[in-house]
Amino acid sequence: MAKTIQQLNIGLLGGGQLGRMMIQSAINLNLQISVLDPDKNAPCRHLVKKFVQGDLTDYDAVYEFGKDKDLITIEIENVNVEALKALEKEGKKVFPQPHLIEMIKDKGTQKMFYQRNDIQSPDFFLIEQKSQITKYADFFPFFQKMRTGGYDGKGVVKLVNPHHLEKAFEVPSVLERLVDFEKELSVVVARSESGEMKCFPVVECEFNPEANLVEFLFSPANIKKSVEKEALAIAMQVAEKTGIVGLLAVELFLTKEGKVLVNEIAPRPHNSGHHTIEANVTSQFEQHLRAILNLPLGDTAIVRAGVMVNLLGDFGHEGPAVYEGLEDVLKFSGVYVHLYGKANTKPFRKMGHATIVDEDILKAKQKARLVKSTLKIIS
Repeated sequence: MAKTIQQLNIGLLGGGQLGRMMIQSAINLNLQISVLDPDKNAPCRHLVKKFVQGDLTDYDAVYEFGKDKDLITIEIENVNVEALKALEKEGKKVFPQPHLIEMIKDKGTQKMFYQRNDIQSPDFFLIEQKSQITKYADFFPFFQKMRTGGYDGKGVVKLVNPHHLEKAFEVPSVLERLVDFEKELSVVVARSESGEMKCFPVVECEFNPEANLVEFLFSPANIKKSVEKEALAIAMQVAEKTGIVGLLAVELFLTKEGKVLVNEIAPRPHNSGHHTIEANVTSQFEQHLRAILNLPLGDTAIVRAGVMVNLLGDFGHEGPAVYEGLEDVLKFSGVYVHLYGKANTKPFRKMGHATIVDEDILKAKQKARLVKSTLKIIS
């Protein structure tokens, strides 16, 4: 007799904020989640019955953790793929699939995937070492992206002149041609084991220029219907071509000429979907669980306009986190604060997020900027 979803032993690789919010959704379905994370004080530690401290990139740690699980999923791509492949061969369900994690975590193979499948993306070159950059002097400026290991704006540097490469990385990299874009967009799409697919509405991202990570997110995006239609179609195309089971975040550029290009993809819940907890009928975290459990996918419709603001550690502060102004922002109507349970702050570290919902997106934006200026994370 097949197990019910409540009887499944589900393993989660990674115990950070994404895992924390996924577990909060899992609790509503009485799911049994175990977590593996290298940090003994990981945000997920006290939310699960079984927490294992271990290196996510170590074959033995991942294999030993997974061998008694029925289903394994991730909240981070930097995991030992070979261990997941071995578990998959032994009959464990691993979603997203290990070969997709392997492809996506390497920005070079990711770019080649777009090329093979006629998915529009910025032009690029692959290099093995820094000295090769000068070969492409006629094509500057570039963003140099480390093929592996980069996250949250780290591992990316802007190169504007072939004669000034002091900041360039001495590692295998992607050189991506600079795109003159009007907006950065994102679509979170879910695909279940049965092949059912649903997209969340397109969102618009505003980046912190210093930290090179998302500071604000606006839902719905302020774009033409034709652009919205194209962005959703591209997200569905990428999900279909990969055959992913789970969530896929598709980050996009809208160029000044009106073209939609794929920037990068992430095979998991994503920062650009946090607002869905309050602003949409189904949250991205519940949708991920529905997808990997092959349950009917939830309604992704917007309930109210939403703005998400990432709560980052303040510049010049490092140490035990203090949330200055928290009581003040909680007085505002429609403001939902999510703190991630991280004991220590440092500059630009993601310590939480706030979602602001309103019937009017302009009012939500005004309130979000007030939240940003009022709530400070210091030490």
